[in-house]
Amino acid sequence: MDYIKLGNSDIEVSRFCLGCMSFGDPASKMHDWTLNPEQSETIIKHALDLGINFIDTANTYSSGTSEEYVGRAIKRNIARDKVILATKVYFNEGHLSKTAIEREIEGSLRRLGTDYVDLYIIHRFDYSTPIEETMAALHHLVQSGKVRALGASAMYGYQFYNMQLVAKQNGWTPFVSMQNHYNLLYREDERELIPVCKQFNVSLTPYSPLAAGRLSRLEWQTNTLRSKTDKTAVAKYDSTQQIDMNIVKRVNEIAQKYAVTMTQIALAWQFAKGVASPIIGATKTLYLDDAVGALKLSLTKDDIAYLEELYLPHRIVGAL
Repeated sequence: MDYIKLGNSDIEVSRFCLGCMSFGDPASKMHDWTLNPEQSETIIKHALDLGINFIDTANTYSSGTSEEYVGRAIKRNIARDKVILATKVYFNEGHLSKTAIEREIEGSLRRLGTDYVDLYIIHRFDYSTPIEETMAALHHLVQSGKVRALGASAMYGYQFYNMQLVAKQNGWTPFVSMQNHYNLLYREDERELIPVCKQFNVSLTPYSPLAAGRLSRLEWQTNTLRSKTDKTAVAKYDSTQQIDMNIVKRVNEIAQKYAVTMTQIALAWQFAKGVASPIIGATKTLYLDDAVGALKLSLTKDDIAYLEELYLPHRIVGAL
């Protein structure tokens, strides 16, 4: 496993991040395909064995049970200071208000069974709360020792710029990472958000790097429970299936050229684009083994140009 620092922080993370939306009680009604505590721990333990030290969850994943499963697995398998633990705030009452942030961090810490998180991520931009209120509240969490560093997630470039500017002007803690929606089938953030991130030396830790599996196989849909019930993925990708399948076919061509999997090509492209740590949401250990193989690949400029050539502009998905 290779490692990299998040932005200007001293936090060193693995080149892959284990996404934990797949863990949690299905009774929460978030997803039908989430894993139980034992299954979740199996995935987390395998990720740790591979050298993955970066684990990402959220306060609202399966009504908080994802955090509970993650916390339990960490306590049983690794020393707390050997893992980089991230969770999120926004999809809750009050969004990013001072009151909401102070309330939600306490709930996350309790469910995770820890007294601090390494990376606290705002899940979206909050149109209803002044930026100053949000950034001051987040800065206070860092000062209090409950949070080591701050991250952001899907939003528009100007919004992220303004939040970083407010932090700088007031001497508050800036963001060191951006968890945005980015893959070969969705590249809209290349226009503004990613350049802003580069300007501030903010590390990219994109979600859905495999487009919910659509970049890992030639079949657009499968018979898995997730493929049949994941309405979010359908909303993200199915409206552009006809044009995007041509890109999927090119991923397969390059995979055959190097005798590797499509997953590895899609992830090697991410690294070639400067991504620090793409988020892999695995429900089977073999998916992690496959992903890690991408670290051995190095795509040529011609490969990258061929993979990107057929992309057409898409409607914005992620930023609210």
